[in-house]
Amino acid sequence: MHTIQSYIAKNKNRFLNELFELLKLPSISADSAYKKEVLQTADFVLTSLKEAGCDKVELCETPGYPIIYGEKIIDKNLPTVLIYGHYDVQPADPIELWTTPPFEPIIKKTDIHPEGAIFARGACDDKGQMYMHIKALEYMTSSGNLPCNVKFMIEGEEEVGSESLSWFVPRNKEKLANDVILISDTGMIANDIPSITTGLRGLSYVEVEVTGPNRDLHSGLYGGAVANPINILTKMIASLHDENNHITIPGFYDKVEELSKEERAEMAKAPFSKEDYKKSIDIGDVYGEVGYTTNERNSIRPTLDVNGIWGGYTGEGAKTVIASKAYAKISMRLVPHQDWKEITKLFKNHFENIAPKAVKVKVTPHHGGQGYVTPIDNIGYQAASLAYQTTFGKIPIPQRSGGSIPIVALFEKELSSKTILMGFGLNSDAIHSPNEHFGVWNYLKGIETIPYFYANFANLYR
Repeated sequence: MHTIQSYIAKNKNRFLNELFELLKLPSISADSAYKKEVLQTADFVLTSLKEAGCDKVELCETPGYPIIYGEKIIDKNLPTVLIYGHYDVQPADPIELWTTPPFEPIIKKTDIHPEGAIFARGACDDKGQMYMHIKALEYMTSSGNLPCNVKFMIEGEEEVGSESLSWFVPRNKEKLANDVILISDTGMIANDIPSITTGLRGLSYVEVEVTGPNRDLHSGLYGGAVANPINILTKMIASLHDENNHITIPGFYDKVEELSKEERAEMAKAPFSKEDYKKSIDIGDVYGEVGYTTNERNSIRPTLDVNGIWGGYTGEGAKTVIASKAYAKISMRLVPHQDWKEITKLFKNHFENIAPKAVKVKVTPHHGGQGYVTPIDNIGYQAASLAYQTTFGKIPIPQRSGGSIPIVALFEKELSSKTILMGFGLNSDAIHSPNEHFGVWNYLKGIETIPYFYANFANLYR
């Protein structure tokens, strides 16, 4: 294993160039205009797995975008690690806020990444982190250091809800059989403070439509006499939180897990500077549910946020109308034990009930998923912890994340496997935002650390 560092040093430029070629492909699964590019990206991943040493690679058709499957089985008596990742990316909008084109990757130095960071859509989420695993496999196969079996399942719809994956996994349980699942689609506290994500929030995502008159109306002739859907919608949304930023939907908190004082005290040991946090996103102060810290609000507490709102005239200049319709997209991040389908139903019932008779309301559920927790006494977690200790020189901190990877709960249900979340990104990497980036150091450190996970897991499994 000691040769992994020299292997990375020898191949650093190639590793970066290959990732650049992957990042140049605008694999935006949410926009059908990019279907050709999404499929090109799937082919790129397939070829990369072949070249990295997989003995069997398949492009598996689904009702949507294909899933790329690869495997290297060295001994059926040895444990099997299943790697999950995704090759699709978020839309790059708003393009004008990018300092360089989102699909023309470039390395630039930053205060956090003095050795340089790769700026491109998908650099951290998830192409850079997914590709680390392919390069780690390349090292292990080329050097004869692969200590157990490995399977890859790389999908193209994670950013739009993984619907095809939900179709694929139950139909391929034998193909996907494993002893542990390894994912790098999360982050860590800092480059000098490694951490492993042990919990994820669930998600319920809905779209709402409020309809008033049957057409846009002149705001002078009709203003004050008919309900304005935009006014109504904003009032309804505002009512979803009380003065303590507590969500007002009846039954919303019924199954929320309340952590003990001891567990909250353990969480509080993670380094956190409120001033640095405010500065990093240029806000005057933190904001959220009363009675909880910032780190608790964005990890162990559920939330409700408006992700988009529109209606009426939004072009240049003035147009005095009362819009016929108003719309909003709303996401709710959920904690373990909250069922996303139940929460979606609670939201729908409540939102329809609080609407005045002057308007009609339509709630359309989009996608969702369950929350997830990995126990730290799991041998997969222990293997990961030992790997970080080897390459970082520190014991990683177990940390619950505010993000959602809905398919993790699906994996446990269908494949009876625990998932280990070894993320190497940082909160400052601007995933889903303009100027997304991933540190060169982080990319290479991931490639260095992953092979130690395999070695440790094989040893602990015996």
